[in-house]
Amino acid sequence: MTDGLRWQEVFNGADPTLMNLEHGKVKDVEALKKAYWRDSVTDRRAALMPFLWTVAARQGQLYGNLSKDSDAHVTNTLNFSYPGYGETFCGFADPRVNSNDKVWNPNQTVLEWLNQKDAFRGRIAAFAAWDVMPYILNAQRSHLLVNAGYDPLTSTPMTPRLDLLNHEKAETPRFWEDEPFDPIPFYTALEYLKSQKPRVLYLSLGDTDDWAHDGNYTEYLNAAHRADYYVRVLWETVQSMPEYRGHTTLIFSPDHGRGAGVDSWRDHGPSAANPEKKWPGLPESKQIWMVFLGPDTPALGERTTIAPVLQTQLAATVAALLGEDYDAAVPKAGRPIKDVIVH
Repeated sequence: MTDGLRWQEVFNGADPTLMNLEHGKVKDVEALKKAYWRDSVTDRRAALMPFLWTVAARQGQLYGNLSKDSDAHVTNTLNFSYPGYGETFCGFADPRVNSNDKVWNPNQTVLEWLNQKDAFRGRIAAFAAWDVMPYILNAQRSHLLVNAGYDPLTSTPMTPRLDLLNHEKAETPRFWEDEPFDPIPFYTALEYLKSQKPRVLYLSLGDTDDWAHDGNYTEYLNAAHRADYYVRVLWETVQSMPEYRGHTTLIFSPDHGRGAGVDSWRDHGPSAANPEKKWPGLPESKQIWMVFLGPDTPALGERTTIAPVLQTQLAATVAALLGEDYDAAVPKAGRPIKDVIVH
C-alpha cells in the first residue's frame, strides 16, 4: 500500500493544473514536465507508473478509474489513514476507529487471523514507514512481526545490508518524526523477503501522503513513481525465487484518496472528523484504486463499466487467494472480489 495516492494520478498521470509554483510548489516546471508530462493520458500515466501500465495492466486487473465507470472506495466515511488501514485489514469499518492515535486496534485483522493457522504461523511479516502500523495490526496481541517507523529490525538474523539499514534508521536526520522516507521500509522488507521467505509480506509506504500534505507536487509525483518501481522490484524478485515463482499474488492499493481541486488535492477526510483542520470536508477522498496481479487473477486489465468494489473486500480477497475463507470466521467482512480469483 502507498498512503493517500489519488486515483487521478494513477489513471491519468500528472495533473497539469498542479505542475506550477502556485498550486504545487513546483520550482522547475520544465524538468517536471520532462519527467512526467506526455500529451496523451495513456503515455502520461505510463510515464508516472510504468510497471502498472506495462505489466499489471496487461497481466492483471486495475480498479478505480471513475471516468470509466470503475468505482473503488472506502466505506468508513472518515477517509484518513487508521480507519482506512483498519477497514482494509479487518474487512469492515468500525466507528470506534476514528483517529490516527496510537491506540491498539480492538479488531482482529486478517493477518492476525491467518497467523493463528499452522500454515502461516510465524510466516507473516509487515513493514511500514508509519509508526502507527504496529497499533493497527495490534502487534502486542497478534504477535505478528511488524517493523515500522525508525525501529531497527532485530528479530531476524543480521545481514550486512540489514545492519546498514538499521544504522540509517538511527542516524539519518528525521524530516518527519513519525516515519522515515520510503526507501528504509522498502529495502528492509526486501532484505527480509530474500532471507526469510515469508508466506505473506505486507509493505506500507508513506511518502505519497506526506508530500501531498506538504503541497509539494514534484515530490508527490516522484514518490508515486518510486512506489511503482518498488512494486516492480518486489514482483521481479519473487518471480526470480523458486519458492514464489508462478504462485504468488501482488495486491497494491492506498488507504484513502484525496481532494480533487487545486487546493484540496493536498488533503483528505471530512472536516467533522478533523475539527482542527481549516479545509472543508472532502467526500471525494473516499475514492481509491486497486491492482491485482498473479496466477489466480484473469488478465482483464483496466476494468471499466463494472459494479463498485469496496475497501472492505480486500481482507477476504487476500484470504481467498491463500485458499482460506475469512468470511466464514468474520461474516460482517466484505466478500472477496470474485473477478480477481479464478474459480
